[in-house]
Amino acid sequence: MTEPVFRETTADPRTQAVPLSHLSLELGHVYMEDFEAGPARLREHFARVRPWAEAARAVAAAATGGRRPRISTCFLIDDYFARFSSPARIVPLIRDEAERAGLAVDYVARESGCAVTGKVPVADAVAARIVESPPPGSYGLRPPAAQTGWLANGERSPVARAPQAMKRAAAWEPPKETAARNHSVFLDVELWSEDADGRRLWSCPFLAAVWQLARLGLLRNEGEPVFTAQPHTDDGFPDDWDELPSLIRLNPKADPFAAYRTASVVPNRFLPVEHSVRVILDQLDVDHGALRQVAERSAREQAAVPDSVADRVSYVFYAGP
Repeated sequence: MTEPVFRETTADPRTQAVPLSHLSLELGHVYMEDFEAGPARLREHFARVRPWAEAARAVAAAATGGRRPRISTCFLIDDYFARFSSPARIVPLIRDEAERAGLAVDYVARESGCAVTGKVPVADAVAARIVESPPPGSYGLRPPAAQTGWLANGERSPVARAPQAMKRAAAWEPPKETAARNHSVFLDVELWSEDADGRRLWSCPFLAAVWQLARLGLLRNEGEPVFTAQPHTDDGFPDDWDELPSLIRLNPKADPFAAYRTASVVPNRFLPVEHSVRVILDQLDVDHGALRQVAERSAREQAAVPDSVADRVSYVFYAGP
């Protein structure tokens, strides 16, 4: 006789779904040096972005088979590595310069929100989901990323050690990419560094990986969405970055922030960072409930979505100033 099993409904937290667009189109980042260069830098950036943004829209439209694609635009501000100026000055500047170029920014996000949003330690939670891919033939000699803060896409060169008496020193061996095609492109990514008190400073590539997960609608905290856009009111923007929500919606009629796929139009100086993002995304155990919801909804809409999270991300790199 089978014994009945009783379980409280609260024992299995429900994964809350999020609205999804077909494409999340990132129109750029702004860092302290970009702001210091003045409005002309942003003006030039948006002028370069516009034709590529239009091309990304055309590709998304073709993929929906004639239906109107849901496309939202976003812009990321670095307030994590340097606090500069204020939201009251930066956000209107971004919005106005985009409009001057014929573009509309639907959402603005703070990079510090990729580290902590509200009381949720987002970066810590994502780091806990790293599942390293062991290189073929490895024997666990490499310390895990959770200890070192470094994540590789293959096998590192062995550490040279002094030979024992009467034995030869081990010969040098090159690093090997796990999924190499003919030749290796080995990459070792620093995920964080620590200060003297053990506080972590998350790296730009790791925060960028969190940013991509947010745009793909795959971040959850106990089943609840982490990045929820707060509508912008007519009261203006605060003077302190900590008073600005991690994600704000500038356009009240915008399509959903998260999407099946992402596209980013950025200067080519971001190429090493975004290569690192792919290495990170390929070794994350992403929330299964969120993945299942995206798969089910995209199937109903007949919107093809790759199984690999990293393959849902695309870029246009332009030659920057």
